[in-house]
Amino acid sequence: MVINVIGAGLAGCEAAMKIANRGIAVRLFEMKPQKRTPAHHTDLFGELVCSNSLMVCSNSLKAMRVESAAGLLKEEMRRLGSFLMRCADRCQVPAGGALAVDREQFASLVTEGIRQHPLITVVHGEVTDIPDDAVTVIATGPLTSDALAKKIEERFGDSLSFFDAAAPIVTAESIDMDYAFTASRYDRGGDDDYINCPMNKEEYEVFYHALVNAERAPLHDFDVSNPKVYEGCMPVEVLAQRGEGTLRFGPMKPVGLIDPRTGHRAWALLQLRKENAAGTMYNLVGFQTNLKFPEQKRVFSLIPALHRAEFVRYGVMHRNTFLCSPKVLRADFSVKENSKLFFAGQITGVEGYMESAASGIMAGMNAARLLEGKETLVLPPDTMTGALARYIADPSVKKFQPMGANFGVLPELANRPRDKRLRAAAYAARALASLDNYITENIGDVK
Repeated sequence: MVINVIGAGLAGCEAAMKIANRGIAVRLFEMKPQKRTPAHHTDLFGELVCSNSLMVCSNSLKAMRVESAAGLLKEEMRRLGSFLMRCADRCQVPAGGALAVDREQFASLVTEGIRQHPLITVVHGEVTDIPDDAVTVIATGPLTSDALAKKIEERFGDSLSFFDAAAPIVTAESIDMDYAFTASRYDRGGDDDYINCPMNKEEYEVFYHALVNAERAPLHDFDVSNPKVYEGCMPVEVLAQRGEGTLRFGPMKPVGLIDPRTGHRAWALLQLRKENAAGTMYNLVGFQTNLKFPEQKRVFSLIPALHRAEFVRYGVMHRNTFLCSPKVLRADFSVKENSKLFFAGQITGVEGYMESAASGIMAGMNAARLLEGKETLVLPPDTMTGALARYIADPSVKKFQPMGANFGVLPELANRPRDKRLRAAAYAARALASLDNYITENIGDVK
């Protein structure tokens, strides 16, 4: 019995170790050192590179506090027996409340652990096709090689994206409804699908001038495979530069909507669309952007209804390779049309270092369970790991875009505290209690 794992990044290494620790042989395919992406600089496994989802170079693995979304995810990973969390804890460097690591030491520990495992065989060289001779986990990341990406595209049709043009997402609870209203254009129904954020002329002009003068994120040469920006994914700040009225006839057109506060049509209006079935997150419609993250917070908060908005994901614009996972994957990370094939990491639409690693844990665990003749597992929806897995497989997501850990993906609390810190602590406590119970009842040994 053998399982293939393609890619020795964070997700691939977690998957390989999880499988091998269950006594199953692994063939881990890695194209370095024969071939590298422009983002990679060493031949080590688990290399932390310039994150094309964060637009910055970082060795930070985000917050450690369990009462934060990122911290909760890491604690769940520890309880699931994460190999990478053990490596990260051994090479931690001071970073305030964040978990930061010595980048080279971290990758060295990961590489050493993988190479020393007696059941993991590393096969160097580029994989150009999808293996059909064994259970396989594909964890090739957002910069999947062109040859393999072509094969994935051929198999799954238009379900693979190569250019990521995403708008920000905010939590529903942070939208100030005193400055917004729900309605569909021309009263065509579906009123609760959209929240409308009106602006008068003065408010719009302040917002417009801030937008066109805001600082943009640099685009690295490995972020964009085609320098042409298509009209359908034009950054809102670029569109705005065509003239002050452009947005009012584009993504901020107010036609067909009457502001109940005034009884008239607004000067400009931003629509927010439900991002998930639970209605806990909303997408800024038509606001794909390449502004730096702090600038997005500053500028978009000038819209009255968003003056206290909590952003669970900022807009990004860069080359990316990710599946339209709701069409392709189940929440156990297996392919709907072929249960022997699994995907893990950023190619699935989870966004971030640890999110990718967590998906690798679950994909590896489920690939092993499949080979053992056992039922695959999906963690409870009130855990961060389980919620992210369910998000990428949620058919109600209308325009699928990558998502990182945030409390917006979790089900609402039964008795929701008003205080933000207490609310976060309650989410975390519920998640960890749920995870512990699930491990006891369904997993047992998390080796």
